Amino acid sequence: MFRRHFLASGIAASALPLLGHAQSPDKTKITVAVGGKNLLYYLPLTIAEQMGYFKAEGLDVTIVDFAGGAKALQAVVGGSADVVSGAFEHTINMQFKGQRLRAFVLQGAAPQIVLGINPKTMPGYKGIADLKGKKIGVSAPGSSTNVMVNFVLAKAGLKPGDVSIIGVGTGNGAVAAMRSGQIDAMSNLDPVITLLQRSGDLKVVSDTRVLAESEKVFGGPMPAGCLYAPQTFIDKNPGATQALTNAMVRADKWIQGAGAADIIKAVPESYLLGDRAVYIDAFLAAKASLSPDGLIPEKGPQTALRALASIDDKLAAAKLDLSAVYTNDFAKRANAKYPKG
Repeated sequence: MFRRHFLASGIAASALPLLGHAQSPDKTKITVAVGGKNLLYYLPLTIAEQMGYFKAEGLDVTIVDFAGGAKALQAVVGGSADVVSGAFEHTINMQFKGQRLRAFVLQGAAPQIVLGINPKTMPGYKGIADLKGKKIGVSAPGSSTNVMVNFVLAKAGLKPGDVSIIGVGTGNGAVAAMRSGQIDAMSNLDPVITLLQRSGDLKVVSDTRVLAESEKVFGGPMPAGCLYAPQTFIDKNPGATQALTNAMVRADKWIQGAGAADIIKAVPESYLLGDRAVYIDAFLAAKASLSPDGLIPEKGPQTALRALASIDDKLAAAKLDLSAVYTNDFAKRANAKYPKG
């Protein structure tokens, strides 16, 4: 009964208030939780911060970094943060659990997650079935990197319980876990993936940094990194939500016109993992999978639901309102205000 009530109210919530371009933020101090800020997956968030786009919109944004997207989500659910910079599919999972969260601006047009095996511990690897009984590193259990593993395993007839999932983070700890042989495979993102590839410590099995391969893996456009928040936050703070979106759309567009040298100047030195060349290669590999305009593809939510349903029978049987997990209203207004970024 609760879920039916929730779904009914979710439909009503899809009618968002109209905003004029000149409207100022109704809440100026915003805390954004992110799981792995150094990742290229969240590059638009970093660019919006480093280029001063949030400040230009009248916002004072504090970004709090966590070990993975699942932990960032917990921060917002627990009330210690206002908005999540995280994977789109969390909005669907949370609706299934009876909580109304909505994505309002896109960072990634593809997940950028790469599944690779450790050539040292799995020299005879032939296919996904060989992962049975192995240890697989992810950014954090329950995060999008974990979902990617589950999805790929399901397509090969394996269940999540057939492997051991280990949280290794998204930085030097993940690199060390792979190189030391603590894990047999890894689902992670750049720049970690490119660093391990270049040193010969990772063999790619599935690569969703490539748009075409992502659509092949998931069967359609798979929205990835985005900003999402509780529906109550959006309802109470439409001006702040618009201001956040404006900044992110400007960042999305800046990235599309940026070269490697521009990116190196813009991101903190600590993001480079001690190797600028690796970060540049990682950026060039990921650039095409970053959103050019912040708009969530119309068929994206259905693709994300299919991916989640393939690994969760209960979710597959649920009646969900996908129109309540995202909106492009704010991004459309941001594009009208900043047509060139």
